[in-house]
Amino acid sequence: MGKGSNGENAGRNLKRKRKKYKWLSKKWKRAKLKLKERFDPLGDAPMASGIVVEKITLEQKQPHSGLIKCVKVQLKKNGRIITAHAPRDKAITFINEHDEVMVAGLGGSQRGPMGSIPGVRYKVTKVNNVDLQALRHGIREKPKR
Repeated sequence: MGKGSNGENAGRNLKRKRKKYKWLSKKWKRAKLKLKERFDPLGDAPMASGIVVEKITLEQKQPHSGLIKCVKVQLKKNGRIITAHAPRDKAITFINEHDEVMVAGLGGSQRGPMGSIPGVRYKVTKVNNVDLQALRHGIREKPKR
């Protein structure tokens, strides 16, 4: 029997090795150490609601140029402030300060940002419980407070 071959009683070693190499899998490691719940502002949830603190514009990363319309949102569930992107044309005009917005993940790889938007990992989906795209297309109007 040469080195590296699995003998008759090698079950324990095989099991031990499998356990060791599991930690090299990024997905498995994140799940085991509960990193999402700990560090993601939305926690385990896919969406969260919050209040708009301010409207800002960010410059795109190289090689693109342009201004990205974003809002700073304070989440209701834990009070953390995150930056969310207002997607598509003229969407920012329907969002005002102190509006209640619903934010969702942008879908960048490995919980990162999308494309050339620096450090923005979330997008606005609803404003005062009305779909942002419905507002843009004139299908619905924003409720008056």
